[in-house]
Amino acid sequence: MKGIHQRRHLRKALLTGCATFIAGAAQAQSSITLYGVVDANIEYVSNFSSTTPTAANRYTSGPAHNLVRMNSGGLSGSRFGLRGTEDLGGGLQAVFALENGFTVDDGKLGFGGRMFGRQAWVGLASRDFGRVTFGRQTTSIYDGFANFTAANYTNQYEPAGAIGGFSARSDNMSKYVGQFGRVTAIAHWTFGNGIFGAGETPGQFRRDTGYGAALNYQSDVFGIGIAYDQYNPTLAASSDIGSFKRAGIAGSYAAGPAKFVGGYRWGLDKTGSNATLWHDNLYWVGVNYQATAALGLTLAYYYDDISLANVSLGRLPAVRAKNPWQILFIADYSLSKTTDIYLTTAYAKNAGLNFDVSATGFVNGYFLGAGKNDMLGVAAGIRKKF
Repeated sequence: MKGIHQRRHLRKALLTGCATFIAGAAQAQSSITLYGVVDANIEYVSNFSSTTPTAANRYTSGPAHNLVRMNSGGLSGSRFGLRGTEDLGGGLQAVFALENGFTVDDGKLGFGGRMFGRQAWVGLASRDFGRVTFGRQTTSIYDGFANFTAANYTNQYEPAGAIGGFSARSDNMSKYVGQFGRVTAIAHWTFGNGIFGAGETPGQFRRDTGYGAALNYQSDVFGIGIAYDQYNPTLAASSDIGSFKRAGIAGSYAAGPAKFVGGYRWGLDKTGSNATLWHDNLYWVGVNYQATAALGLTLAYYYDDISLANVSLGRLPAVRAKNPWQILFIADYSLSKTTDIYLTTAYAKNAGLNFDVSATGFVNGYFLGAGKNDMLGVAAGIRKKF
């Protein structure tokens, strides 16, 4: 009897151990991560328009006033998200990401009330051949220049829309990213991004489509990236399909505690009848300097040479705009690995901060007041990552 009981205990222990091993292996093969950023600051802005320029008021600015407010997203847009992977065997994984954007000052959803406005995609990733994903994602040019901007597309004062295009987040996108040693290849196709139009439309395959590609090389010291992007938006009528093109090159160089970046981006927007709406050449340079283990400093300059600007997409006569420029400074102090406090300031000439719509066609909310040609912004805030 004693031997029988011993064998039963042994079988039970083996079965329990196998079940634990199988459960542990299954858990190890798939993972889901919850992450996010909460970023808020107090901001001062000079020469701020009392009226938001829109097509309805023919892009007219109101009187200029100084503004003091609480703002959401200084160094980073406030967000939370889920990302996950599942091992399928043979070096293949299923992958997904769902990322929400919100404004912490009032608790509202960002991106026009979308639940997952920052990104929402699913796909497959191969250990050897790269990743293919489908859904709302960032474009190739946006990703291709991300490592070559001084402020990493900081939410408040870097003109990210000018660098990466205002269609940088696109719906209905298929995207490829491949990592081959120090080289990263990116390509995308958007079936329909309804920024201006309806997006995917029966019988109009080209309407609101977009595509692009980028190629990056990054070593420990030197980096370079090239990128091209095209968006074909619906303009004044469903038959008027424009072509908005962007192309550029950027680079970086690291020397001790300093990293230098710079880039050039060409832009040309046309209507379906080949009329030019926009033509510019954007330049930027900057440096990141790690003064201490906790304190990081950033200085950057942006200049846009505008050959032609028609800010209302054909509703008003085209004009030659004054060339805007902006200087940016950031001091970021880490209290821990996940919490930092910061002071950021920027000054723009011939436009609102980040090159606003009333001067150059970029919509960012820093609308320059009537009769003014410069704007100063200063913000102090706190950022918490999780």
